[in-house]
Amino acid sequence: MTKKKSSLGRGLASILGTSSSDITSKPTTDIKTENPVVGTTHEILISQIVTNPFQPRTEFNQEKLNELAVSIEQLGIIQPITVREMGYDKFQLISGERRFRASQIAGLDKIPAFVRIANDQEMLEMALVENIQRENLNPIEVALSYQRLIDEIKLTQEQCSERVGKNRSTVTNFLRLLKLPEVIQKGLSEGRISNGHAKALLGIKDENSQINLFHDTFANGYSVREVEQLAKEFSTSTYTRTSKSKVVNTPTPLAFSQQKMVHDLSRNLEKDVELKRNKKGKGKLIIPFTNDEDLERIFNILNN
Repeated sequence: MTKKKSSLGRGLASILGTSSSDITSKPTTDIKTENPVVGTTHEILISQIVTNPFQPRTEFNQEKLNELAVSIEQLGIIQPITVREMGYDKFQLISGERRFRASQIAGLDKIPAFVRIANDQEMLEMALVENIQRENLNPIEVALSYQRLIDEIKLTQEQCSERVGKNRSTVTNFLRLLKLPEVIQKGLSEGRISNGHAKALLGIKDENSQINLFHDTFANGYSVREVEQLAKEFSTSTYTRTSKSKVVNTPTPLAFSQQKMVHDLSRNLEKDVELKRNKKGKGKLIIPFTNDEDLERIFNILNN
């Protein structure tokens, strides 16, 4: 019988551990105990948990958190968070901050948590590796996480790649992004350009030329191939910006209550309902339909 591989990856599975693999603890079968025992999963009051100071993620998308909160309200927490004991009735989050924040939004009092022992260095390493392998970090957050593993855990690039289960070239390419000017790093973090665009900009030696081409790329919608060609042409010469400043209109995130209403309406209509609104509250509600019969069905549901 073939043994199924862990989906966590070699680095994360070995670092996070489980109730059976965590050698710093022993699972308990005493279900009457009031205090959570290290090496087991318990329902812990959210008010007793503090966030992880080593969290590499710097931004949490509010709309995505609201969506997760709706899911948690409907289905509950599928995967427990991981915490360490910090003293009597106090715990510190190791991994699962998105689930933790979304549970707060959903109004939960308790959350399932796996309790384990970890020192500060292990906390940092677990937080970094867990986020790199599980979360949708932007490229700069990934690069900073790799850099922190190397600097604070004292790893080489080769050791870092082994810990996170990535090729060394992958780690090296992400670290190179940190050589870009701050304005380009910020644009990459915000999704104004892709990782491919950023890598192409590294081909230009002059910093001002990098910045000018970055602005033109965003304003004119250059493809990665076009940026690669321009970067090759101006690798050692000056690139002059041709575009004007572009104002970015960012959609206003939906509140949790609004997200829940959209979710409930989608479920009742059996359609993917979409709600868009601006900062002034003006917007539109989009309900797709397939034909006249489907449209009539939707009207009948809405009128009842």
